[in-house]
Amino acid sequence: MKIYLAGPDVFRPDAQAHGERLKQLCARHGFQGLFPLDAPAPREAGAEAARAIYRANIALLGEADLVMANLAPFRGQEPDSGTAFEVGYAAACGKPVWAYTDEDRPLAQRLAAGRGADGEPVDDRGYRVEDFGLTLNLMLACSATVVHGGPEACLRGIAAAHAPAPSFPESP
Repeated sequence: MKIYLAGPDVFRPDAQAHGERLKQLCARHGFQGLFPLDAPAPREAGAEAARAIYRANIALLGEADLVMANLAPFRGQEPDSGTAFEVGYAAACGKPVWAYTDEDRPLAQRLAAGRGADGEPVDDRGYRVEDFGLTLNLMLACSATVVHGGPEACLRGIAAAHAPAPSFPESP
């Protein structure tokens, strides 16, 4: 089974080495990891480079049987927007999505700065904060199996869920 490794990990200073570690974790659980940086670096520059990266990532998503997404908060309180797109794309393609986050507090607890006139939680700009007790926006939380922990915990869950069924010898 091939697993696309979605996440903001591509922005880490050690992105290539981290991707290799994630792929080794996948291999230990019997999977092949596909990291976005596996594709050759684009020859183009600027917007053309961005389009080339997009096409390469879409091709890897198409090759994958499943997506494992790092949905930990990135550059703020929410997951990386590119990763959110990849989760939605995979869900639209009918691929199973597993996600992990180290954040275990409900979204409303993390983001609410007060209460609106209707008593609903609101952020510091007065926008409502959804309050379903979920750690992620409902569109992410309801489209993925969310594991609280890191990639190792997520891969253990994937392995348990996708283990081959035991076979029994046929009776005479």
